[in-house]
Amino acid sequence: MFEGFAKKRVRVSAGEINLVSGGAGAPLLLLHGYPQTHAMWHKIAPVLAKSFTVVCADLRGYGDSVKPPSADDHAPYSKRAMAQDQVEAMAALGFSRFGVAGHDRGGRVAHRLALDHPDKVGKIAVLDICPTHAMYAGADKDFATAYYHWFFLIQKAPLPERLIGADPKFYLETKLGQWGRDSGAFTPEAKAEYLRCFSDPTTIHATCEDYRAAASIDLKHDEADMQHKIAAPLLALWGAKGFVGRRYDVLAEWRKRALDVRGEAVPSGHFLPEEAPAETAAALLAFFKS
Repeated sequence: MFEGFAKKRVRVSAGEINLVSGGAGAPLLLLHGYPQTHAMWHKIAPVLAKSFTVVCADLRGYGDSVKPPSADDHAPYSKRAMAQDQVEAMAALGFSRFGVAGHDRGGRVAHRLALDHPDKVGKIAVLDICPTHAMYAGADKDFATAYYHWFFLIQKAPLPERLIGADPKFYLETKLGQWGRDSGAFTPEAKAEYLRCFSDPTTIHATCEDYRAAASIDLKHDEADMQHKIAAPLLALWGAKGFVGRRYDVLAEWRKRALDVRGEAVPSGHFLPEEAPAETAAALLAFFKS
């Protein structure tokens, strides 16, 4: 995976961020979701690298990136802290302003990055999410059924950690199968990488902390910013076969949080870059090159 890309570990305030980079041109940061790593971009990163300097990073708590101790308020795994990591990592690579695309949890980090660091973000793309605050505010039986993990992972440690850790392979493969619509979309190499990282108890705990932060301190940060809209142009993509597009008017939700919004459905389930790589890459290229 990532032929022609350089693997790097970049020092930031909290520790080290693991990433790969390749290509030439304007910088474009790609952020993955749960329960994956930067490897989820392996099908489309080489395509994007023909036009951009592409950086695919592991979020704090995921993959081979730093996994700091948490705190009672879960602030070390807030999207604010995770976004700060990525700003510092890009600065270490020599990029003071860049485009950012985030899938799933990475989209939530990108959302916070654009709010906290508007001078750093030229354009932002969010893949298969609506704003966290809106999704929690509208929770009902259908949402809780589809997104039960939002409520499972936030339970007090070590309950979810122990249950997931009893059989991480089963848990990981179940999540990929539940949210995706094409079981053949995940290459053996990518799945092996996801399992390698997710088999680490430290990763399991850190990723639970990500969700605990989302249900607590992240909501406080979002509520404080309700009148503050993202100024950078925003592209929203979602899976035509997934829950987000079926449940929400995605563009309407993002227009509540950003000034300049456009987007479309992609023929996939939740995992757009792996289930529909050609369509996802084309949409990202058209947006970031315009």
